[in-house]
Amino acid sequence: MKYIRNTTDFYIEENTVLSLGKFDGIHRGHEQLLQYFAKKKDEGLAGAIFTFDIPPRRNVQNVEAKVLTTNEEKRHMFERLGIDYVVECPFTQEIMCMEPEDFIAKIVRQLHVKCMVVGEDFHFGHNRRGDYHMLRQYAGKYGYEVIVVEKIKEDSRDISSTFVREEIAAGNIEKANHLLGYRYFVTSRVLHGNQIGRTIGIPTINQLPPKEKLLPPNGVYVTEAYIGDRWYRGISNVGCKPTIEGEYPVGVETHLLDFAEDVYDKMVTVEFLSRVRSERKFASIEALKEQMQNDVAYGRAYFEKHNSQ
Repeated sequence: MKYIRNTTDFYIEENTVLSLGKFDGIHRGHEQLLQYFAKKKDEGLAGAIFTFDIPPRRNVQNVEAKVLTTNEEKRHMFERLGIDYVVECPFTQEIMCMEPEDFIAKIVRQLHVKCMVVGEDFHFGHNRRGDYHMLRQYAGKYGYEVIVVEKIKEDSRDISSTFVREEIAAGNIEKANHLLGYRYFVTSRVLHGNQIGRTIGIPTINQLPPKEKLLPPNGVYVTEAYIGDRWYRGISNVGCKPTIEGEYPVGVETHLLDFAEDVYDKMVTVEFLSRVRSERKFASIEALKEQMQNDVAYGRAYFEKHNSQ
């Protein structure tokens, strides 16, 4: 997969089927869109995704936008899906103020677009004036086909990144995973911690995801971690170590069951399966240790139960 970024002079030589959007989470709501996309790839077009390097809402509304998937996580997901090109366009003032008609002309010319696959709610251009009706209006002029994909619904509601974010923010991990079609995850490098867990016999691996990454509410979760080419069961705490003296940023600490290898500085993916409890401050390290032992026992029982089903 070719990854094009940090330029508005992006260019693809071969004819493409293009899908445009934020693709935050690449959830079940994108399934049908990606199926049409794959069909056009089978007909001989190269598959290209056009997205922006930051959520446009952050620039336009000055809102701190938390994302389901960071740009790096999205890139790896697109690669696994067999996408040929990902164009991660800088959301510059020029792009932000570009009239939708000019935007269409730019991407068709520079990306050799022969087919666009978009959702019903897709908007683009200055003041979000462009939509799929406009794409169809200019299709004849620029020589491309437009496929508009209906939204997939759950609970009489469109499956969307907003829907998923709401469920994660509420701690409803199983529901969020159902909407996503896979388990919500965090991928980041393992950092050196204060090794409190190791001193009490429950060592953890420590991750500090990018600040834009949406994390579930502070608390303890049943998780699985992907390290190298293997999966390991675990129990994770999302939070800021309230029992430990000092101030700590919100991170993810994971105790891996029956695992004792050194993984410092390695990239690790931790997937969330179920919420156990809220994070809380304990009166002592000994009390924290007792609760962590209970959490580990809960995790083992969880995996034993779900393995037998």
